Amino acid sequence: MYVLACRDGSLYTGATLDLPRRLTAHRRGGAKYTRGRLPVTLVACWHPATFAAAKSQEARFKRLRRAEKLALLGAGEAYGCCLHRCPDGNLS
Repeated sequence: MYVLACRDGSLYTGATLDLPRRLTAHRRGGAKYTRGRLPVTLVACWHPATFAAAKSQEARFKRLRRAEKLALLGAGEAYGCCLHRCPDGNLS
């Protein structure tokens, strides 16, 4: 699971098995939502036990209000997983 901050201040959430490859794709305009909102910066990521769990958490996260998303990102965990915050755009 990962969360990107877009140029317009919006947040984009996704699930992937290869985060570096997916970030490269986003930064090259490879996703419809982020294409018009470049540049994007990785804000946080976490690692659910399975890809199915990641997709479920992605859906849950997308249903949150912005304030709730920001509160979750400010915490040390997300849905029982250790949250890795990346304010400088690098994976931690």
